[in-house]
Amino acid sequence: MTFSDPVYVRELPIFPLPELVLFPGRHLPLHIFEFRYRIMMNTILQGDKRFGVLMVDPSTGKPVHIGCCAEILHHQRLPDDRLKILTLGQQRFRVLSYVREKPYRVGLVEWLEDKPCDRDLAPLAADVDRLLRDVVRLSAKLTSQDIEIPENIPEVPIELSYWVASNLYGVAEEQQSLLEMDDTSARLEREVEILTSTRNHLAARTALKDVLE
Repeated sequence: MTFSDPVYVRELPIFPLPELVLFPGRHLPLHIFEFRYRIMMNTILQGDKRFGVLMVDPSTGKPVHIGCCAEILHHQRLPDDRLKILTLGQQRFRVLSYVREKPYRVGLVEWLEDKPCDRDLAPLAADVDRLLRDVVRLSAKLTSQDIEIPENIPEVPIELSYWVASNLYGVAEEQQSLLEMDDTSARLEREVEILTSTRNHLAARTALKDVLE
C-alpha cells in the first residue's frame, strides 16, 4: 500500500460527511444521491477517481481541515443518475483554502505524512495488537457471542494505527484527533490508552456478570 503522489499540493473535490472519519487503507461505501455530489462524482470518474473526505465538525456544522483522500474502486449507476460507489482511503491531506464552493467544494490541499521515526515501533504495535485481542475476547464473553479476531489486522505499525483508529465506534471526534496526528508512535500510544481503558471497563463488567450468574 502506497500513498505517494508526485504532486505535493493539488486541487481536490471535497465530500463532507457528518460523524465519519476515513483513514488510509480503509474502505468506504457511499450512496450518492444529492444532485451536486452526483455532478461531482461524474466529473471525478472522468479523471483520477479521487476526492477528499472531511468530517463535519458537530460543533460548527462545517468541514474540518484535515481529512483523507478517497479513490473510487467500483461504481454502479442507479435510476435518476444516483450512484453506489466503493472507495479506498489513500493519503491524509490538509485543506489550505477553497478555490470553489459551488456546485461543490474544491479545496487546494497539501498531502500529509507521518514524521520519520527512529524508534522501533514493533513493541508498541505488539501492545496495541494484544490489547485489541483482549477487548475482542472480553466483548465476546460479556455478550455471549462468538466474535472472531479479523484476519486482516495489519502488522506494519502505521497501517495498524490507522486500522485500529478506523474501528473505534461512536467516537468520531477521537478518531479525527487520531487522524490529525503526524506521529505514528503518538497515535499508537493514544490507542494503547483507549484500548486499556476499554479492556479494564469490559473486565469489570465481565467480573460482575460472573458474580451475578
